[in-house]
Amino acid sequence: MTYVLPDRGTLAVRADGAEPPAPVCGCRGSGYAPGLSEDTSRLAHMYACEGLSTYRIADLTGLDRQRVTRLLRRAGVPLRPRGAGGSRPERRRDDPPDLPRLLADLYVARRFTIAQAAAVLGIPARTVRDRLRRYGIRSRTRGGWQREDRLVIPAGPLADLYCRDGLSADDIGRKFDASRRVVLRSAHELRLPVRTGGTVPVPGPDEIELITALYADELVGVALAEHGIQPVPAGGPIWERFPDPVPLTRRLVDDLYWRCGLGLVHVELLTGQPAATVRHFMRRTGIPSRHPGGRSPFLRRWRNGSPAADPPPRDVPPSREEQRPGTPGSGSAPA
Repeated sequence: MTYVLPDRGTLAVRADGAEPPAPVCGCRGSGYAPGLSEDTSRLAHMYACEGLSTYRIADLTGLDRQRVTRLLRRAGVPLRPRGAGGSRPERRRDDPPDLPRLLADLYVARRFTIAQAAAVLGIPARTVRDRLRRYGIRSRTRGGWQREDRLVIPAGPLADLYCRDGLSADDIGRKFDASRRVVLRSAHELRLPVRTGGTVPVPGPDEIELITALYADELVGVALAEHGIQPVPAGGPIWERFPDPVPLTRRLVDDLYWRCGLGLVHVELLTGQPAATVRHFMRRTGIPSRHPGGRSPFLRRWRNGSPAADPPPRDVPPSREEQRPGTPGSGSAPA
């Protein structure tokens, strides 16, 4: 059997010696056992002169690694300590001095994903994630609870199409390949007056600036004051309005949802927590939901123009998280 070695000729490992022997290195000295065969001399040359490890020699010759080691020992070749074998690739010891700036530009300014930033920088994605934490760059959320990478309709085209041209949310959604819910959510976040709609005409205002109406509501204002939550003006998506979302507690969510009659989207606009996060928190802490369909009590109260009586407080026990000392509450799922 003949083993072909790239750029090293051939190594014949056979008993009959019919094939021409591999060339013997001229640096063989008297330190090796006398009378070595050509094959063993070639193994000694690959190990001592070329600096190959026993694993690499076994891979090139097809021999078992233990057999290679035995032959080298029998030939009197001094073996290197395990792990001190052949050359290793040079590893980067320190990060480039401008890596924090590059990460901030790619991940924060240009909104690249971690995988895209890793491809541009030529480093693994796990390294990018580690460096974001090391340099204090906040990671964006992802999945159903994501805040930063959600689809947002640009303010200029949305104002022109919805307010000036009078297109419906469904028509605008088809132009931007988005759902009606995304269009209306973007309009509310950008403080655009949104038409109330509905198949049956009802008395009341025809348009609503939802965030302004929420902060102007008496019950909402009392609830926010009780929990120490300051109003945040409209004018952008929730990740810009709330860089640090308000931590959710069972008492806060119950007050906003049941006492004030808000919907999940309304709670999102007041806390910066996505509606999916609020829904998951309610299920996890045992807060019941209203029956689906129809307008929320807040919207019915807003359309009538008269605040409803403050409902009696519900007996809401603290959640399991609130019972633990030092637990700040629930936040968005990390990226």
